[in-house]
Amino acid sequence: MATETNGAATEHAQGMPQLDFSTFPNQIFWLLVTLVVIYFVMSRVALPRIASVLAERHGAIQSDLDKAEQMKAKAVEAEAAYNKALVDARAEAQAIVEATRAEIQKDVDVAMAKADAEIAAKSAESETAIKEIRDSALGAIEEVANDTAEAIVAKVMPTAADKTAVKAAVSARLKG
Repeated sequence: MATETNGAATEHAQGMPQLDFSTFPNQIFWLLVTLVVIYFVMSRVALPRIASVLAERHGAIQSDLDKAEQMKAKAVEAEAAYNKALVDARAEAQAIVEATRAEIQKDVDVAMAKADAEIAAKSAESETAIKEIRDSALGAIEEVANDTAEAIVAKVMPTAADKTAVKAAVSARLKG
């Protein structure tokens, strides 16, 4: 039992081999060898691959940026062309509107002149018709007035009155 206890104590006293100071030089050697191998593998294999992928990405990004810049320039040109076409279209539409307005005004002026001429002709015809109606009405009034005056004179004066004197008196009275 004592041997067992002494062996367990010896094992227990040693502890973890990484923490044993007697193995430190060996551990440091293998650490350095491992780091040198990792360095060579990384510098010769992994890092060049990573660098080429980064260069490809940078090239793709730069290419995309150049394409985007070209498309932006084309879009600016297209917008300028669109705005110019819009301004030209508006100017042309305004010119068409003005030309149409001038044609319509000319047509309206012709129609107004024609209507004025027709109105003047109708007015002259109407005035002539009114004058004829007035003259005939005056003639009819004078005739009725003469007949009425003769009848009144005949009733008032039983003797025969002079018809020409009655007509002259009626005409004088009608004129003013």
